[in-house]
Amino acid sequence: RVHRRRPAGLYFSLLIKKAFPGADVAVYERNRPDDTRNIDDMADGAAKLGHRDPVEEPLPMTPAPLEHGAPPLAAVTLQDFAIALRRGWDDLWAAPHYAVFFAGVWVLGGWIMVWVTEATGQTYWLVFAAAGFPLIAPFAATGLYEVSRRRAREQALDIKGVLGVVLQQSRRQLPSLSAVIVVIFLFWFFLAHMIFALFLGLQPMTNISTSVGVLLTPSGVSMLGVGTAVGAAFCVLLYMICVLALPLLLDREIDFITAMITSFGYVSRQPVLMLGWGGVLAAFTLISMVPGFFGLLLTLPVFGHASWHLYAVLKEREPVSSHGPAVA
Repeated sequence: RVHRRRPAGLYFSLLIKKAFPGADVAVYERNRPDDTRNIDDMADGAAKLGHRDPVEEPLPMTPAPLEHGAPPLAAVTLQDFAIALRRGWDDLWAAPHYAVFFAGVWVLGGWIMVWVTEATGQTYWLVFAAAGFPLIAPFAATGLYEVSRRRAREQALDIKGVLGVVLQQSRRQLPSLSAVIVVIFLFWFFLAHMIFALFLGLQPMTNISTSVGVLLTPSGVSMLGVGTAVGAAFCVLLYMICVLALPLLLDREIDFITAMITSFGYVSRQPVLMLGWGGVLAAFTLISMVPGFFGLLLTLPVFGHASWHLYAVLKEREPVSSHGPAVA
């Protein structure tokens, strides 16, 4: 309920109604029925009283509500990847401090895991550490997405605004997607242990780090082959449900299940280019981990920014192009 005595009250009511269409906004007029004051008269009167009329004060802008549902996405082309990478590279050097901050999550996590493993001589705890990464990594990726989105809109890259958007995702659908990733990780670990037991369960081995030779036996080679194939299948699954779901959850008002289905469906209808893109991401990420994880400070921000720009290019282009129909 708004008690209106000046135009600012009416303007505020209009903003509230536009931002929240379902809200019931009631405006109560407090002036007398025969009052006919215009804005100029009110401003002159305020100047005489030595203060500014509220109508002259800038009202805080309410963020525009997100659009609902998944947008139509154009068919991807090789040129789209080139555009996304170029824009991602530009974002990295335009805001390098954000790149170091968000990519530092993975680098610091890698250092901690290596240090604890060497200090304790145990590896069982890595299961819990690896399961924790999917809870944090999507939020770090969202930070890179938000930097790219703000640069594309020519908005300020203030740390409060960027981190505010990242923290806001904790009250939306991103934690649910993170939980799905954790469940898939844990199931992956379960199958890995089962494959190990099937092939090497009866082998005389006390510790994998001191009995490397057993991996070169026929059973060991078979275990490595099957385990690698199963792990690759899980990697592909995670990539397919996340590559577009993460930017969708930031950009749209959409539930995480619809976002995952949209992402999976898009990749399955264009497997060659989209899985090829995933292979490039995996290869560069693996190479970047070799020099003490330092390479991740470069590759993760570039590909993180590029992932947002790829989604933006597919969304902004005409749904039907000369390259083929759009994929929704």
